[in-house]
Amino acid sequence: MNGQTDATSKTRTRPGSLDALTPRQIVAELDRYVIGQRDAKRMVAIALRNRWRRQQITPELRDEVIPKNIIMIGPTGVGKTEIARRLAKLAQAPFIKVEASKFTEVGYVGRDVESIIRDLTEQAVSMVKANHVEQVQQKAEELGEERLLDLLLPPPGSKPAFGGWEEPGQGGQPAVYESYDATRSKLRLQLREGKLDHRSVEIEVKERGLPIGVISNAGGMEELESSLRDMLGGLFQGKKKKRVMKVPDALKHLAQEEAQKLIDMDEVNREAISKMEQTGIVFLDEIDKIAGREKSLGPDISREGVQRDLLPIVEGSTINTKYGPVRTDHILFIAAGAFHVAKPSDLIPELQGRFPIRVELEPLTKDDFVRILTEPRGALVTQYRALLETEGTSLDFTPDGIEEIAATAVQVNDRTENIGARRLFTIMERLLEQVLFEAPEQPDQKIQINGQYVRDRLRDIVKDEDLSRFIL
Repeated sequence: MNGQTDATSKTRTRPGSLDALTPRQIVAELDRYVIGQRDAKRMVAIALRNRWRRQQITPELRDEVIPKNIIMIGPTGVGKTEIARRLAKLAQAPFIKVEASKFTEVGYVGRDVESIIRDLTEQAVSMVKANHVEQVQQKAEELGEERLLDLLLPPPGSKPAFGGWEEPGQGGQPAVYESYDATRSKLRLQLREGKLDHRSVEIEVKERGLPIGVISNAGGMEELESSLRDMLGGLFQGKKKKRVMKVPDALKHLAQEEAQKLIDMDEVNREAISKMEQTGIVFLDEIDKIAGREKSLGPDISREGVQRDLLPIVEGSTINTKYGPVRTDHILFIAAGAFHVAKPSDLIPELQGRFPIRVELEPLTKDDFVRILTEPRGALVTQYRALLETEGTSLDFTPDGIEEIAATAVQVNDRTENIGARRLFTIMERLLEQVLFEAPEQPDQKIQINGQYVRDRLRDIVKDEDLSRFIL
């Protein structure tokens, strides 16, 4: 919502790899998705480039270079999460977003902070596994096709499978053996041309693992659950059941099975752990919610405890996962928070020291809202146009109409709560409520959304501050 690829940028060429990305190019790439926030983009661009620089120095010095973690300070809806997410996608790095307020210190009911690293490891394994599968996909599809042809046309002398192809005169006659290869080639051609898509075959599929779940969110229980799955799941691995599928679905399923056989999961796990340790990014949102040092007992007793539990992970420690031990020394942590009440200095000194870079994100201005509404490829204006075109209704947003929507968003954010670009969702939905409701009954109409239209629809709500708090 804070920006995605704008229409004019589709013709730009993306750098081929992280090696080719200078900080200036990284900022330019982020500009395609996030409006404004130049300072924050520069900081994360430097952090990303420093990772490449670290890989170029001698191994002895490489281990001494630690990532410079970042705290982003700014109200909600200004692009903090989007900057981190797009940065990870640009670097093709394992990425996870977590809310600091979900965790409690060890001994209280709540998620253990070590689960952050376990979840990030899962992300890394999924990424690397997908890359390995892609490399063997063509071979897997060929093997899957052969298995499907075996089901459709069993070798001479074998019992035809469900949905199989039965040639006249089967029963071991020489003519059958002679025509088998020719019939199989004919069947292969029909399969590739889609002429067999209407047929069904019966294949064996592995049953899903036991639905084991530990009904507790106490610290460390995720590791126990994982161990139970590994231990008990192995007892039922060989169990299969038969399912009837259409030929296209069966071909896809068999190709997936063959791809799993072709990849080495031990190699995948080793590569994933290495990738995560060297390039992983953790976005720790709402860190201001755990800032503060308790003076007395109360419901927030665990806030400082969470900070102390986070400290060894951010500093660098070894976390046990089901894929093996993972070191966190070179994972990049990007923390973010509004810091309306608390300040970064309210964090415990040890944790402050592990986030040396602090950058403040600016509240969005009217011009920013205009750009958000018009520049991204998936902008709200474009979305509503496309939605209503399905009903035969044409929306024409004039420049003064978009200016008025942006001005209204700024005004409501100033008078109530500043929720950044997310305010545009509520305003657009309220603005087009009647059109969206009546469009099916009034097709082939053209509606112009100009400044006067926006003022007429929203005047009363914006004027009544109490009402705008509830509606906008």
